[in-house]
Amino acid sequence: MWDRRKFLTTSLASAVSASLASRARSSDPNTHYLGMSHGQLQALIGDNTAHADHRAGYNGIWELFHKSASRSIFVPGIAGLNLEHVITGAPLKSDDEFFEPRRAPMNLQQLDSDRVQLHQPPTPLTHVESWTTFQFAEESTLDMDFRCRIHSGSFPYGYLALFWASYINAPDDKSMYFLGTLDGKNEQWLQLSTQTHNDQSTVRHKDDTFDMRYADDGRPALFKSLSPMKFTAPFFYGNIDNLTWCVMFDRHQGIRFTHSPSGGGTNQERRTSNPAWDFQYVIENPELHRDYAFRVRTVLTPRCSRKEILARFARWQSQVKSRVDRLPSP
Repeated sequence: MWDRRKFLTTSLASAVSASLASRARSSDPNTHYLGMSHGQLQALIGDNTAHADHRAGYNGIWELFHKSASRSIFVPGIAGLNLEHVITGAPLKSDDEFFEPRRAPMNLQQLDSDRVQLHQPPTPLTHVESWTTFQFAEESTLDMDFRCRIHSGSFPYGYLALFWASYINAPDDKSMYFLGTLDGKNEQWLQLSTQTHNDQSTVRHKDDTFDMRYADDGRPALFKSLSPMKFTAPFFYGNIDNLTWCVMFDRHQGIRFTHSPSGGGTNQERRTSNPAWDFQYVIENPELHRDYAFRVRTVLTPRCSRKEILARFARWQSQVKSRVDRLPSP
C-alpha cells in the first residue's frame, strides 16, 4: 500500500505509479485512497474513511501538490473539493444531518489508469446518490465530473443544493478573485475575503434570483449568508505561495461561490487561519430518479496573470458543451 508520508520524497512518481499499478480496475471495499500523478501535479483522492493523520469525513482530494512546491495546497488531514452538505431547507439539527455526505458511506473505485471515482449510495436523510469522477486532463489540470440522483424525499422549499469545501493551507492572501459586478452593470475583477465565518459568504451569478429559503433551525451556515457581490463568469481563483489555483465551471446556472476566512481551522506554525474556498450547486424544482450533473476544471500552476487565466477558461469553455441538467452515466 502506498505510504502517504512518502508523498514528498524523491521517489514520489514511482510511488504513485506503484500505487496505481497495484490496484485492480474495479471496486475494492478495502481501498480508501488512491494516488494519481500527471505532469506537474500529484493528487491523493480518498473517501470518508480516516487514515493515519487524515480525518474521517473529508472525502475528495486529500492532497494536491505541484512539483515546484513543498506542501499540499490543502490543509493536512482534511481536503479539497470535499462534498460537505446536501441542503433542502429542511431543519438540520444534528451534525449527522448537517454533514450528511461526510457521515454517509462512500466507496472509492479506480475506473481506469486516468480516472478515480467516489460513489456514494443513497444517503439516509436526503436519499441522494452521487458519482464524483476525478481525472487529470491537460498540463496542471485536474477535472471533477459530478452526477447525482435523488431516489426519494420531498423539497419543502422547491430546491436541493449540494455544497463542496476546499480548505486552503494558510495562504498569505485568503481571497477568492473573480469577474463580477457590484451594480449589476459594470464588470470588474472582484475580491472576496470575508471578515468572519458566515458573514456575507456566498456570491451568486448576476442572473441568479432564486431565493433559497430555510426552516428556522437556529444553525447559521455559509450558504445562508449572501454577499452583495455577483459573479459574471463561472470561475474563481486564489493564490497560495508561488502558485495559483483556479476553479472553473461548465455553466453558471445553479453555481454559487462561498468563502470563509477560517473554515479550515488554524495553522499554528504560520500563525494564521486556513480559509475555505467553496462552491454550491443548486437544483431548482428537482425531480426524483433524474440525473443532475456538472463539470469542474481545476488548474494548479505557478503564479500567472489574469490574462492567462481568462485564456485557459475560454479554451476550456470552447471544449465542453454546457449541459444544464445531466451528463451520461460513466
